[in-house]
Amino acid sequence: MGVELIHQAVAHQARSAPRALAVVDGGLRLDYASLDAAADAWARHLAATGVGPGTLIPVLLPRSARLYVALLAVLKCGAGYAALDPRWPRERIDGVLRQLDAPVLVTDREEDAVSHPVWRPPTDLSLPRSGPDSGEFTPYDGPADAPAAVFFTSGTSGTPKGVVSPHAATTRLFASHGPLAFGAGTVMLQAAPAAWDAFSLELWGMLTTGGTCVTAREDYLLPDTLRQAIDTCSVNTAWLTASLFNLFTEIDPDCFKGLDRLYIGGERLSTAHVRDFLAQHPGIRLFNGYGPVESCVFVTVHAIGAGDCDGPYGVPVGREVPGTTVHVLDDDGRACPPGAVGDLCVSGAGLARGYLGDPALTAARFPEGRPEGVPVRLYRTGDRGFRDSDGVLHFTGRTDRQVKIRGYRIEPEEIEAHAARLPGVTHCAAVPVPGRLGTYDRLALFYTSSDLAAEPPSALRRSLGRLLPAHAVPDVVHRVDRLPVTDNGKVDRAGLLTLLPD
Repeated sequence: MGVELIHQAVAHQARSAPRALAVVDGGLRLDYASLDAAADAWARHLAATGVGPGTLIPVLLPRSARLYVALLAVLKCGAGYAALDPRWPRERIDGVLRQLDAPVLVTDREEDAVSHPVWRPPTDLSLPRSGPDSGEFTPYDGPADAPAAVFFTSGTSGTPKGVVSPHAATTRLFASHGPLAFGAGTVMLQAAPAAWDAFSLELWGMLTTGGTCVTAREDYLLPDTLRQAIDTCSVNTAWLTASLFNLFTEIDPDCFKGLDRLYIGGERLSTAHVRDFLAQHPGIRLFNGYGPVESCVFVTVHAIGAGDCDGPYGVPVGREVPGTTVHVLDDDGRACPPGAVGDLCVSGAGLARGYLGDPALTAARFPEGRPEGVPVRLYRTGDRGFRDSDGVLHFTGRTDRQVKIRGYRIEPEEIEAHAARLPGVTHCAAVPVPGRLGTYDRLALFYTSSDLAAEPPSALRRSLGRLLPAHAVPDVVHRVDRLPVTDNGKVDRAGLLTLLPD
């Protein structure tokens, strides 16, 4: 089909199968024709407020069909959207709005109308047969590298950092020859926060390919939520962060029954949890997805088999999605041979245009390189890994988690990899402990275990002493019931430090 703009791909589905089910939102069932027509009507109103090419529009709505229509309407105007999380603190929202400097904020919230021009979308998605909302609207038809979304992540300075992602970064993911070729009959739960790039997987992965997006009603995904969506809405595809996957397999392993496909990732996978899942659910295809937000959602995907749990670095991250290349580079920026560990850099259609309002950081993180002798724009992920002889990529650790303790360089990932293979350890996290002088003075290892007869912390530390050099053995080993997670479902390492015994 060759469609590269998100809203064009959705419109194509509306023409091809107008009565196919696009969105389930509680009792609301929205077909593709109605979804596309409502977005056209809303786009007409938004255009009148100044929404158009060159603008980035904040959308502050709860997870709902109205949110999806609003985002689609913004794209039809030729603008990019920034879907904001209503749970964010007021200060963070105000800071993001200042960065966007948009002509209008799309929201229902009365308090935002005091300081910002506001457009309130209609509460009713049904369309009149005549009147100002019933005419033709000509959607934007520009280049595929036009901004589509801004994802705000934590910045090192404390100010949220906006990653400006183009249309092609999303649409390249779902090519018919790739591992995310969903299509009609795929029903996916939409549970990720709208401000996160995984939201694009759950929403646009369905609406650009003819699938059905089922809205999770709760702010936080729980096993019961997943189970209910499978039972009542025929959800057959889902995404979970690695930490949530671990939690679900521990407290309700049957909640996955009925799925065809499950995508997990965002962190190094726990091989113990993966093994348990594969044994209990042999009919569900399990995939590891890897990628930074700067290359929207995934750069690689790997279909997981039982043998993948036996490698020294755990489950591979796999092969590239369409329109994407991962380069393993040495310190001089040259391509590493198979098996050699190097820096993972990404090129291709998935790359962000850069960081909003920060050309210096954009230039630093998106340099031009010549890994194969030809100039190419790269993103430096900060990850390290290698490509094996079969062309499969393996993640070995982060460059920026490397710390110095007592003069020695410590790689927490190395310690986690060794600890995860010890008997009784189901999940673990190595966390450097800040000292009084702004450096790290010791290392703590937190772990969970489903085996009550597993080694106590003191014995586990002795076991690590047999696997690691003395300077890399954690000073503190602490067993916990569960590893806490952040709002995005990743291990809360700062929260773990509060669990340290006095």
